Amino acid sequence: MRQSLVFRKALRDSIKEEVAERTRLHQAKVAALKAAQAALVAGAAEGNPLVMLAHGDSWFDYPLSGNDPSVSDTDVIAQLEHLGNVNPLILNVSHYGDATSEEMAWPKQQRMIDALKDPANWPTGKPDAILFSGGGDDIAGDQFCIFLDYDAAPGATGLDQARFQGVLDMVQASYVDLFLFRDRNAPGVPIFGHCYDFAIPNGVHPICAGPWLKPSLDFTGWDLAQGTAIVHEALVDFRAMLLKLAANPANNFILVDTQGMLDASQWANELHPFPAGFQLIAAKFVNSLRFQFPGRI
Repeated sequence: MRQSLVFRKALRDSIKEEVAERTRLHQAKVAALKAAQAALVAGAAEGNPLVMLAHGDSWFDYPLSGNDPSVSDTDVIAQLEHLGNVNPLILNVSHYGDATSEEMAWPKQQRMIDALKDPANWPTGKPDAILFSGGGDDIAGDQFCIFLDYDAAPGATGLDQARFQGVLDMVQASYVDLFLFRDRNAPGVPIFGHCYDFAIPNGVHPICAGPWLKPSLDFTGWDLAQGTAIVHEALVDFRAMLLKLAANPANNFILVDTQGMLDASQWANELHPFPAGFQLIAAKFVNSLRFQFPGRI
């Protein structure tokens, strides 16, 4: 028990230190940008890089290269920082493994508030956009079995729609709270999210984590082909929920449609692409950001 408490404290401290180091590096880049802008015509936005806040799960904070723990930072944000005609500046407060209910719990909302309120982070007083990745960890993991029928049960179809709707409602509540958070703390700032891609529940995982899907499918009696169809259905439903949120102009939410982009060779494990796959996803973000901010990325 004592060792567990010590480990949890060490993990919290390491996360805090990592975010602090990211913030220090980001602020140095912003200071350099401000100095460069001071030498240019005041108010010239064309060509100025986007400066954004990112908050999310392992698709925004993946400390591996494929399944290799010896190389880090290959996620969407790591790729995005090096893409575009003008590379964006991104303050990334994401942490792998977070469900949306944890991302939007008050401690992590406070972390975002602290980031938003610090003028050293934003040349114009607030970010140009907020990037958000959330929903995968609400579903994937040992709890995935909660949403599945047993294959021998009468009428079993795989994904139990009533139970799965329950977790989708929770994820939607977290996104709606994110919009309210933005309206209070960064009014007018657009939020960009994504809908993952069609994960393959084959049990492949890095040595340090997972697998996240196959154990639940095995436990409830579904084979790989059936499990792949179940995961596909779940992700289609997840995307549909996000599309409804994006269709409401009041939410100021842009969904980057990332489903159907990766083939089997581009997945490193059940949930994460190889670096080149993350780069493809990041390039899709570039296209959406470029439409919203012409000449800025």
